[in-house]
Amino acid sequence: MTTEVPCSSAWCVYMLHCADGSLYTGITTDVARRVAEHNGDGGLGARYTRSRRPVALVYVESADSRAQASRREAAIKRLDRARKLALSAASP
Repeated sequence: MTTEVPCSSAWCVYMLHCADGSLYTGITTDVARRVAEHNGDGGLGARYTRSRRPVALVYVESADSRAQASRREAAIKRLDRARKLALSAASP
């Protein structure tokens, strides 16, 4: 994971690649902190990623509000794996 996370707004949608090859999508106001939490720093993080560490950040997208971030997260979660991987490959 890089230390600089390209998210210019208050809310961000992010996608992680887990050690088992699965993908996890979430929203946050601080991507770097959240990825660290998913990797075990601070004791927080999603139950899903606890048994799939380490995780790596593969996609970040800015959102104007929490509601917009939540809607985009839901839309990404509905994509099939191939489209999720294409989305992450297309990100800078």
